[in-house]
Amino acid sequence: MAGTLDTHEVFNQSPPYRDINLFESDRPLAEAVAREGGEEVAHSLSAFGARIGAGDVLDEGRAANSWAPVLHAFDASGHRIDAIEFHPAYHAFMARSMAQGLHCQAFEHVATGAPPAAGRQVARFAGIYLMSQVEAGHVCPITMTHACTAPLFKEPDLARDWLPKILSRDYDPASLPIEKKRSVTVGMGMTEKQGGTDVRANTSSAEPLSSAGREYVLTGHKWFMSAPMCDAFMMLAQAPGGLSCFFVPRLRPDGSSNGLRLLRLKNKMGNRSNASSEVEFAGAQGTLVGEEGRGVATILEMVTLTRQDCAASSAGLMRWGLVNALHHARHRSVFQKKLIDQPLMAMVLADMALDVEAATALVFRLARAAGRADEDEGEAAFLRLMTPVAKYWCCKSVPPLVNEAMECVGGNGYVEDGVMAPLYREAPLNAIWEGSGNVMCLDVLRALEKSNAEAEAVLTGLAMQGGGDARLGKVLDEVAGLLRNPARAVAEARFAVEQIALLCAASELRAHAPGEVADTFIASRLGGRYRQTYGTFGGAGSGVPARQILARVLED
Repeated sequence: MAGTLDTHEVFNQSPPYRDINLFESDRPLAEAVAREGGEEVAHSLSAFGARIGAGDVLDEGRAANSWAPVLHAFDASGHRIDAIEFHPAYHAFMARSMAQGLHCQAFEHVATGAPPAAGRQVARFAGIYLMSQVEAGHVCPITMTHACTAPLFKEPDLARDWLPKILSRDYDPASLPIEKKRSVTVGMGMTEKQGGTDVRANTSSAEPLSSAGREYVLTGHKWFMSAPMCDAFMMLAQAPGGLSCFFVPRLRPDGSSNGLRLLRLKNKMGNRSNASSEVEFAGAQGTLVGEEGRGVATILEMVTLTRQDCAASSAGLMRWGLVNALHHARHRSVFQKKLIDQPLMAMVLADMALDVEAATALVFRLARAAGRADEDEGEAAFLRLMTPVAKYWCCKSVPPLVNEAMECVGGNGYVEDGVMAPLYREAPLNAIWEGSGNVMCLDVLRALEKSNAEAEAVLTGLAMQGGGDARLGKVLDEVAGLLRNPARAVAEARFAVEQIALLCAASELRAHAPGEVADTFIASRLGGRYRQTYGTFGGAGSGVPARQILARVLED
């Protein structure tokens, strides 16, 4: 865009990347949705991608993250109200995501007794992937509501009262008892100061109200409780029978506080639109979910689902960094050439594009497994092993890619006016939430130890899907050898998990992507020398088909 100022003419600046269909412009995504069973939802996703890729919606995403939530602990008269004020854009995004069903579409069929809709999991994964590019903060309460739904089906009394409004697509932000609301959202409260990831160290207590009932009184605190304006929370507390899970409404039926006191909001470096809080609860009434002493198992049922969303969201964040960098390179000239026509820049962008396409393929292979696990034991085995693998690799891949994308944009990428600064702050988060990288690796080792034959079958199937490529077989042998040595496996678990992720991504690309994409990914990731930065390609050779790879990112 050009313009004239008093002292100079403005030119050679890339135009904003906006008013695009986020679904239709993403060929690897559209192909993944189609092959993984989402043909019937492609039209809906296309409409969703156009709606949230509009310039005014992208502006709302910026606004939601420019004005952080504000805690109002007391009203003007000194009464405790524990209310959080959000920018209106935050509520607009909640309404969009709930209307799309991102919080409920995986479970709607269970509530109605109807057959599951074709592609429901693929549609959810795609919606999370797309929306995370525009405004990732509100995805937290969306994904927690989705995850908390699963155990509620096993609690008839809670299900009767809460599920119809959890499954509603009509967003209702009012702070009212459930009886007066059109819809509700559900959050989680697990982390305490002294324990962090080690939830068994939690000290919050839960005392039964009677010897026969399932109602308890909770006392304690949570160091991190995201989305504290949700209508209810799944919480862990120590009951007489051990660490247990409880469903705790935020308000009592008369509209008064259910003993939850918000102490402060976390001053996070990113994820600014979403409120995360410290909370105390004194006399909070909650309902036991599952059995006493089985709180970790109940929570893990939910955390597995949120981990899948972390992987999908991370793939979306990678995509957003890449396309903005590529868009800039197509419009910016340096040394009498467009940046994209500079061979070294093309190599950097093509290298980034391979990781984005691989992450997309891995995530949507996971989506297929999520949709079929109930009736296919092979898919269930894949889901058990590959959920922590995908969470680890996708989340770990975001920060270096976004850092490189920012460098591609140059100085304009390092100022708050552009898209890169909020993306850069968001990039590390998913690797921390829902279990850090080391926790994911230990979960993979536990899955392999618990069902070694099952896991070996999954890995062997991935190598076979690679069409007999010797490099995939070599990775399989290397991982198997490592896992046969338990002491070494624990110390080198990160290497093993990364190799499993690369094996899965490579097999998916070999089976479904153009040859130049699969060949270059496998050569550089599995057959090359050590590589630390993008653009090196680790021994893939000088004939890297950068232009063909980039053509799949955005059409010229």
